[in-house]
Amino acid sequence: MNQTAAVIGAGIGGIATAIRLAVKGYSVTVFEANTYPGGKLSAFEEKGYRFDAGPSLFTMPQLVEELFILAGEDPKQHFTYERLPDICHYFWDDGTRLTASANPDQFAQEVEQTLGEPAAHVRNFLQHSAFQYDVTEQLFLKDSLHKASTWLSRKALRGYLNFPRLGVLGTMNQANEQRFQQAKVVQLFNRYATYNGSDPYQTPALLNMIPHLEYNIGAYFPKKGMVSITESLVALAERKGVQFRYQSKVERIQVRDGKAVGVVVQGQEIPCSIVVSNMDITPTYRKLLPTEKAPERTLQQPRSGSGLIFYWGVRREFAELGVHNIFFSNDYKAEFEHQFQYKTIYYDPTVYLHISSKIKKDDAPTGGENWFVLINAPANEGQDWDTIIAQTRQAILAKVSRSLGVDVESFIESESVLDPRSIELRTSSYQGALYGTSSNNRFAAFLRHPNFSSRIKNLYFVGGSVHPGGGIPLCLFSARIVAGMVPETGR
Repeated sequence: MNQTAAVIGAGIGGIATAIRLAVKGYSVTVFEANTYPGGKLSAFEEKGYRFDAGPSLFTMPQLVEELFILAGEDPKQHFTYERLPDICHYFWDDGTRLTASANPDQFAQEVEQTLGEPAAHVRNFLQHSAFQYDVTEQLFLKDSLHKASTWLSRKALRGYLNFPRLGVLGTMNQANEQRFQQAKVVQLFNRYATYNGSDPYQTPALLNMIPHLEYNIGAYFPKKGMVSITESLVALAERKGVQFRYQSKVERIQVRDGKAVGVVVQGQEIPCSIVVSNMDITPTYRKLLPTEKAPERTLQQPRSGSGLIFYWGVRREFAELGVHNIFFSNDYKAEFEHQFQYKTIYYDPTVYLHISSKIKKDDAPTGGENWFVLINAPANEGQDWDTIIAQTRQAILAKVSRSLGVDVESFIESESVLDPRSIELRTSSYQGALYGTSSNNRFAAFLRHPNFSSRIKNLYFVGGSVHPGGGIPLCLFSARIVAGMVPETGR
């Protein structure tokens, strides 16, 4: 008999899980509170400028292609992308500029010529980054950390044998200061802690595996914009029979005799064989499972960083800017202290600027650019965000204008803002934290909630707030883990 699955939330993790379950023979319904799919990976237009609202960096495209192949389709017929020739354009306040080539050897030479760091140091770092990723991928990303079989496998043995070299005990900053001579190079690689909302001065050096994804594998750009990831996967899911119900907020997960047996949507009880929550783990327990015992130790872990985003329609083109750009703070450590200790934004923040119209020309009117300007922000704990936003806006404009030698504000003709409050409201991300809990201690990965409930049978969890958590690739890995746990329908 065909079994049914309810997926709560149409974020990337939920969509990917729905596809995998449909392939396994389940009749799948995805319930989404918003009027659109994608969660953080959505888009909007304003005054002729198109913006991808959330994630702006695309790595590991094979994980998207894998879903099409699994469903028996040719991904090239439905989803196209290109590899970027440059990873990022870097700017410092002293006038230093560096364009990071996607070619590792060329990048190493650029670092030596511009920043004075021996190219060999950069090459050795990227080789070690690849090693860290290779050893931990199977253990941390493809299997559940909460199953005994994972730790008794041959893959785990390799991890145990290489434990001293993985960087679990020291911090990212400590490892980078030992490896590099130049402070700007340390800062450049420290920034990768922000890829899962963490602090490089606290997070384990194991996260130095992240640059491997960009420099050794590649950074990519979907030819129809980041939102085309969402659109192509939703279309694939629908072709496999998945039903999407929008404006359908799940009010409760029904549990009987220790089993998840359905969901309640708009007062209606909808029975199903399994339930998968793509909702942040904290509101899943607090709102959808209010009478069930919650894993308080897990839910009370410190939150990851959030973000403050300005979407600016700029009526000018800047030749010195690329798709991805970073304007660094002069005191990186102080910036993270303000974010994680003082719960505010430093007066001299690092500015990330994404311009998709550099490639996708119709994202902005002729002669203009669509600026996605992101600042790392603390999770929402009731701060005076209106004041913080106003102050940070001026700090951004001053910093970028100094670097570019022009009054940027005079060219802004449209503006929208997304802050931790609105992130929490739109995506049910607890306190607006983009990645659930932070990775600011060596045990963080193990303290994330597993992809299944140990108390409630047939209840699973997917997405950025559970293992492995954070970013598009990890949400897709999370969906793979969940699907691997769910039995075939026996069709």
